[in-house]
Amino acid sequence: MGVFKFEEENTSPVAPATLYKALVKDADNLIPKAVDSFKGVEILEGNGGPGTIKKISFLEDGETKFVLHKIEAIDEANLGYSYSIVGGVALPPTVEKITFDSKLVAGPNGGSIGKVTVTFQTKADNALPTEDELKIGKAKGDALFKAIEAYLLANPHYN
Repeated sequence: MGVFKFEEENTSPVAPATLYKALVKDADNLIPKAVDSFKGVEILEGNGGPGTIKKISFLEDGETKFVLHKIEAIDEANLGYSYSIVGGVALPPTVEKITFDSKLVAGPNGGSIGKVTVTFQTKADNALPTEDELKIGKAKGDALFKAIEAYLLANPHYN
């Protein structure tokens, strides 16, 4: 098995606690409101804590698709969250799982800085994700983050 890892940061004008609540605690209800293509979230296994597997359904290219999302860790006190994509269309055939370790910290002017480490665990040592797969994945993640941020800015009484 091979491992490929990279880190990225995103800034947001939304306060860390509010953004964490939206991205982690209320995500199952909030994301379908913020992103039209998201259709629903179904818990397949677990109780919402670490080990829980969710099926997230969305519309893409006119058809319903899904990803399987496994919660690895929740650190509410430090605004940390870790999850893996373990199945569905977001998982390239050469990849066993993609893990996202994230943490929100205070940013400028009362906003947030989101720090994310993305780890691809491949099925073979030489089966690294392609540059196109990385670009597409990053673009989709950034779009989701910005859609939630826009929803929160448009609904300032959310919390």
